[in-house]
Amino acid sequence: MIPLRDSVRPRRTPYVNISLILLNIGVFLFTLNLSPGELLRLFNEYGVIPRAFVLSLLQGASPEQTFLPFVTSIFLHGGWLHLLGNMLYLWVFGDNVEDRLGHGGYLLFYLAAGAAGSFAHIAANIQSEIPTIGASGAIAGVLGAYLIFFPRARVLTLIPIGFFLTTARLPAPLFLFIWFILQLLNASLAGLVSGAQTVAWWAHIGGFLAGFGLALGLSLYKRLFT
Repeated sequence: MIPLRDSVRPRRTPYVNISLILLNIGVFLFTLNLSPGELLRLFNEYGVIPRAFVLSLLQGASPEQTFLPFVTSIFLHGGWLHLLGNMLYLWVFGDNVEDRLGHGGYLLFYLAAGAAGSFAHIAANIQSEIPTIGASGAIAGVLGAYLIFFPRARVLTLIPIGFFLTTARLPAPLFLFIWFILQLLNASLAGLVSGAQTVAWWAHIGGFLAGFGLALGLSLYKRLFT
């Protein structure tokens, strides 16, 4: 399923969401000029490597060395499909979440969801020495928040059926439920097949749950105390 647009129009210009998309595209265009060796060094230095993170904690490395990759990794992508898929989801869902949280709150939320996704990936792949990159965990957090904030929204969705494509306006909860179940299935299948963990499925799951939980907590707080 590919989201094309949603039914909710933001009340203000989503400056942060647009800036995040442009920054991701800009960083990716920069990496296109790197040699394979330079690109690998970039990913190893600024991506999240589960085993390296654990070793940094045990060895008492500096906070910058230990935690900086949790931020930098979410602005790196491994290819056009990786980038464009992430940016499409961010474009469709991020503007409304920013509208609800405010510009500054949305930026903090996005970074926190990305970090939560990285922690979930580390917990599920603690011995991995492969650098993890991509905004998927942060964007999954945006999806989790969207489910709380806009449960009545509808999502115009491109649906492949065999060799044909069709569109349908799906209720946002249904779209996001299917998306989440697919992440769980893929994570489970990847865990059963040796060497299949080429996508950080648990980062998607962890980011989504973090975004869902943060948005739910914020909504309950506003209802109780405002």
